[in-house]
Amino acid sequence: MSSSPEKLVIATRASRLALWQARHVQDLLRRLYPACRVELLEMTTRGDQILDRTLSKVGGKGLFVKELETALLDGRADLAVHSLKDVPVDLQDPFALAAILDRADPCDALVSNTAASLDELAAGAVVGTSSLRREAQLRARYPELVVKPLRGNLDTRLAKLDRGDYAAIVLAAAGLQRLGLGDRIRAVLPVDLSLPAAGQGALGIETLAARGDLRAWLAPLASAETTACTLAERAVSRALGGSCQVPLAAHAVLRDDGLWLRALVAEPDGSQVLRAQAQGGADQAETLGAAVAQDLLGQGASDILARLSA
Repeated sequence: MSSSPEKLVIATRASRLALWQARHVQDLLRRLYPACRVELLEMTTRGDQILDRTLSKVGGKGLFVKELETALLDGRADLAVHSLKDVPVDLQDPFALAAILDRADPCDALVSNTAASLDELAAGAVVGTSSLRREAQLRARYPELVVKPLRGNLDTRLAKLDRGDYAAIVLAAAGLQRLGLGDRIRAVLPVDLSLPAAGQGALGIETLAARGDLRAWLAPLASAETTACTLAERAVSRALGGSCQVPLAAHAVLRDDGLWLRALVAEPDGSQVLRAQAQGGADQAETLGAAVAQDLLGQGASDILARLSA
C-alpha cells in the first residue's frame, strides 16, 4: 500500500449541508495528504427526492445512503461522507464505517420567529419536526402544542417556517451551526427535554470493508471520544431494531468516570416514554449500549417496538 493516496473521490448528497460536510472532509484530507487530488461526486438520493411523506413512511434514513453506496460499489467513489445519524446501524458487508470524526453539538435546536423558547408558544401553536423521536418528546412535554411533519433540506425547512407554515421548528443544532445559521437558533434544547438521535452531530465516513488502504489513510481523522460515544448510542439502536418508525433516542458523553449513556423509547403520541441509563468504561461502549437496550426492553419497550413495527 502506498504511504499516501494519489486521488480520492468523495460521494456526497448534493444538499447544502451535505456538501459542507463533504468539503470539510475534503479539506482535512488535503491537509493530511497535500499531493492527493480529492474530488467530490455529488449525487441526489431517494431521500432527497421524496418530500411529501415522512421518512418513517417511505423507508427510513437509509434512503439517504443507498445511491452513495452504489457509487462505492461501482468504483466511482472511494468514500462517502454522511451525517452519522443517517447511517443505518445494521451496516453490512461489503460496507464499513471507516472513521467517525469529532462531534459537533449533538443537541436539537428551536428555531422560531415569534418565540424564544417552547414555553413561550401558545396552546395550539404548530411545531414542525422531521423525526418521530423529536415528535414524541415534544408531545410528552408539551401536549398543548400541535406537532406536524416537516420535510425538505435545511433551507426548505427554514423557508416553510418563514412563510408562516409553522410557529416553530426543531432541527439539529449542528446543521444550522455548520452552515453559518447559528443566529437562527432561539434555544438549544437540553438533552433532558429532547434526547438526541444516536450519532447526532457526528460525521461518519463509509467505505468498502475490503479497502484496508482507505481505512489506514482515514484513521488520522477519527475521534476516539466520539467513536466511543456513538458506538454506545448505535448499539442501543441496533439492539432495539431502531428505525424511523420508532421514537428512539440515545446519547452518550465521556466523563472522568467513564462513559455515561442515556436512552429512551417512546410512543409516537408521547403517552409513554421509557428511559434508561448506565455508566461504564469507554472500551465497553457497545456492551454498555446493549445493556441499556435490555433495560428498556425490561420496562416494556418490546411492546412499543412490536406495535410500531407491525
